[in-house]
Amino acid sequence: MPTVTPPWSYTLQLPHDPRAPRIARVTLRTVLGARGLGELVPTAELVAAELLANAHLHTTGPCALRLRAAEAGRLRVGVWDTDPRVPPGFDGTAPLAVPLAAPPDKSESGRGLPLVRACASAWGVGAVKGGKVLWAECGG
Repeated sequence: MPTVTPPWSYTLQLPHDPRAPRIARVTLRTVLGARGLGELVPTAELVAAELLANAHLHTTGPCALRLRAAEAGRLRVGVWDTDPRVPPGFDGTAPLAVPLAAPPDKSESGRGLPLVRACASAWGVGAVKGGKVLWAECGG
């Protein structure tokens, strides 16, 4: 008889601290390992690291890593932050099939969200009271 795995979610509240992304990555590896989703760790870790780095760079408040089981074998990685502004590429103005423009060669930033979009099967943004949640789905 087949069993049904109940949906699950995990949220880690993080302070505005440069060590927060590392703590979140370690937590992500632990949670996914406990859920038998170790194969998703490399992609989920990259997605989480980029979204957390953006939250740290562009906000002054706390943030949160949100992990949620999606459809079979898929994971939704979300990062909540206190800034309601949506970055280009997640704001719905760039079609899914169109890659974001690469930053100039000497630029030290601007590569994170194109990486997230390249690694994820879906992505988006949700408006929430006190900020926003950028999310991306991995696996499947």
